[in-house]
Amino acid sequence: MHHPTPRHFLPTAALPGAGLPDDRMARLAARKSFVELKLSFLEAAKLLIGGDAEWLRQQVHHAEEPVDLWMLRGPLFDALRGSEPERRVARLRLRRGLDGLFPDTAPASGFGSL
Repeated sequence: MHHPTPRHFLPTAALPGAGLPDDRMARLAARKSFVELKLSFLEAAKLLIGGDAEWLRQQVHHAEEPVDLWMLRGPLFDALRGSEPERRVARLRLRRGLDGLFPDTAPASGFGSL
């Protein structure tokens, strides 16, 4: 006797690995990285004063995705210009956070592997 098979039968799952612990852990790690970067943006924005500073703090506070912070990096670095030690430290922390979340964003050094 011939048994009917489902029309959309797939021998493997349509979304392999979806919902597995590794997938969940990756999402949690990405979220943790975003939150850490957002906190460093908020800490840096605390150093600013004036009307533009308040606008920038609000924009950082309302950021929901890493790309939102990426778009705010220019205005924040511009507002943090200066040679005061706390501003230099804030810029360094921001660069490290951005490099961690957005790798390969540094300018090419001109050196390559052999």
